[in-house]
Amino acid sequence: MQELPVALEISLLLLTAALAFLSLRGYLQYLSKKVRVQLMWASGLTLATAAMAIEAIVYAGIVSELILQAYVFLTAALVGVLSLGATRVLRRPRLEAGYAWYTVAMCALVGVASFLTPVPQNIVVDGVISGNPPLTLILLSTLVTGPATVVLLLSAAVSLRRSHKWQNLLMIGGALVLGAGGTLYIASFPIALYYAEFIGIVLLFLGLISLQRLAAATSAPAPTPLMVQHP
Repeated sequence: MQELPVALEISLLLLTAALAFLSLRGYLQYLSKKVRVQLMWASGLTLATAAMAIEAIVYAGIVSELILQAYVFLTAALVGVLSLGATRVLRRPRLEAGYAWYTVAMCALVGVASFLTPVPQNIVVDGVISGNPPLTLILLSTLVTGPATVVLLLSAAVSLRRSHKWQNLLMIGGALVLGAGGTLYIASFPIALYYAEFIGIVLLFLGLISLQRLAAATSAPAPTPLMVQHP
């Protein structure tokens, strides 16, 4: 029965392509509008794309310590970077700047630790990365994923209170689900990351498409009323 493994591999590749598409659109929007939040969203999605690509590579049977080290780093870093795109909702410039510096520093620390700490290949079971990374990496990664998850939850709550635009909530919800998946992986629930990535991608895609349609509708010129001819 090889149909199921093949279908899963194709699904992982399609999800990788979907994330890459969303990342590209995010970068294009940043280049067009020069809004830093767009850059953070796009960067976070780029890290998620790389993590998903590694999942596809590992499922195809290509496994190495370097690949697994990169995966551990990406699952933590993508949560932190995505949360940077949500801090603008809080409207606290000093908090935003301080949190940005903290996140960059912690991501750098996790990155160095990830590539210096041996990651056993037995965390891969039947092509799925379902084992736990070393305890040191788990503890260090929580310095990124813990605050990031809190920021994403807080931003979603604030956005819901201030605005009823469901398009924005879809994008924040997608980032939140992706971030929660990375947090659950670090917290010893690795299989949850796969489901979180799928749901997060769908929410981000729907939010992005809806925002684009909304922007097109609001920017379109209003139709000129017909002149009524009076006798």
